[in-house]
Amino acid sequence: MNARKLTMVGLAVGVAGLILSGCSAGAAPAPSTTSLPAGDSVTVTDAWVKSADSGMTAGFGLITNPDADTDATVVAVTTPAAPVAELHETVEDETGTMVMRPIEGGFTIPAGGEFPLSPAGNHLMLMEISEPLTAGAEVPFTLEFSDGSTLDFSAVVKDYSGANENYVGDDSGGMDMGDGDE
Repeated sequence: MNARKLTMVGLAVGVAGLILSGCSAGAAPAPSTTSLPAGDSVTVTDAWVKSADSGMTAGFGLITNPDADTDATVVAVTTPAAPVAELHETVEDETGTMVMRPIEGGFTIPAGGEFPLSPAGNHLMLMEISEPLTAGAEVPFTLEFSDGSTLDFSAVVKDYSGANENYVGDDSGGMDMGDGDE
């Protein structure tokens, strides 16, 4: 090979090397065009369930969506502790009485934010519990999100006394769901 061809090949290899190193060394990664499933980005902390011998009780805690770039919406909850579990809110009815009822549309946890579940507020309602839930026991839950993903977590059972609120359609005169005092 003559000197001119060697120079051209060397120059071509050098340019290609510069182009490749420029693309990999200092270039920012391409932005992600897909979000994590909600079940992979959402966490539940400080989860607990009010102890109960029978009937209804509720689960509480803090749902967070810290690293997601999109909101996450919980649309359903299941637990082996109760054949019926629902997402509930506590609101004032037309008479001024605080009542619990299923929430329309689920719980939306904002991107980078949190959603508290608390006595006298939003909560996970467990109806027709299968067996007594005593302090210290663990209750497994599965949250289902609007994107079809799920999140499993456990909540510890605690003794708790608080205010009485009425469950919409409940003829028992109210259920002890708490007012925030433990």
